[in-house]
Amino acid sequence: MSPPARSPRPQPVTSSLIQWIDADYPQKPFEESRNDPDTVDWVRAIPFLFLHAGCLGVLWVGWSWTAVAVAFFLYGARMFAITGFYHRYFSHRTFRTGRKRQFLFAFLGATSAQRGPLWWAYQHRHHHRHSDEPEDPHSPKCHGFLWSHIGWITSRRNFPTDYGSVRDLSRYPELVFLNRFDIVAPLTLAAALLFAGSILNRFAPSLGTSGPQLLVWGFFISTTALFHATSSINSLAHLMGRRRYATEDSSRNSFLLALITLGEGWHNNHHRFMSATRQGFYWWEIDITYYLLLLLERTGIISDLRPVPEAAYIRNDSDSTVPPRARADVDTTA
Repeated sequence: MSPPARSPRPQPVTSSLIQWIDADYPQKPFEESRNDPDTVDWVRAIPFLFLHAGCLGVLWVGWSWTAVAVAFFLYGARMFAITGFYHRYFSHRTFRTGRKRQFLFAFLGATSAQRGPLWWAYQHRHHHRHSDEPEDPHSPKCHGFLWSHIGWITSRRNFPTDYGSVRDLSRYPELVFLNRFDIVAPLTLAAALLFAGSILNRFAPSLGTSGPQLLVWGFFISTTALFHATSSINSLAHLMGRRRYATEDSSRNSFLLALITLGEGWHNNHHRFMSATRQGFYWWEIDITYYLLLLLERTGIISDLRPVPEAAYIRNDSDSTVPPRARADVDTTA
């Protein structure tokens, strides 16, 4: 008896379409996926392009102070979820929190349309281990500004999540689900804004907003601005600013980037002492993410924020031997 015929393997276009919904499709060894061409997958990038095109909707829906306020609020709230939790918690484990709380902040971060928390953490840990080396997917030094800012995230070889690099996180099935179906969170936010705007238009017309207007401002414009601000740390933070520490990469500190990313602009500080929760090491280095994390610690939502090492304040630290890349490893027991 002959074996049942296998269904034909989906063509790349079909795979890209399915990946709009299931980011882990197709299920194949990670190293095999990493051998895919390092070029833009235009089909897979359509939702990303649609996000930017949606900003043009402002030409039809106009604006209101309500819509602008919602856009700013969602920018700040989701930026904090990215910087405080996607980055400082999931990627570096610089503090502790409970399982339910980590999921709630992971969901909020996922509404930013910057992929799932495990993918983000894997990519960031990989970046630290190979910063400004050819293996770094978003190094402006190796791959140019445009690719490091936006191109790398559209490349098929960078789509899969190396779950082996985030075993400390992949033991939580709810995080794996959120990571795999990363489209759920942004669609939920978009639907909530459309519904909320429609309710306000009906019951509070004095606010001057509507469902389509809140959708355009609160989702498309706010999310696009959030993406480019976050991406500026991959690109501009390795090109502009000053270097306090002689790290092996070209990371720099920038006051301007720190303002728009709630503290992530102190990138050279972070690359030198990545285990510290705080990234602005001095009082004049504004780090809004750290201030908010301190507030969460005071309320008991998080705990055990890791301090800046004393070595960070040694004047001749920039002349000292730079630690090996193994410093990119995180405490996976957090």
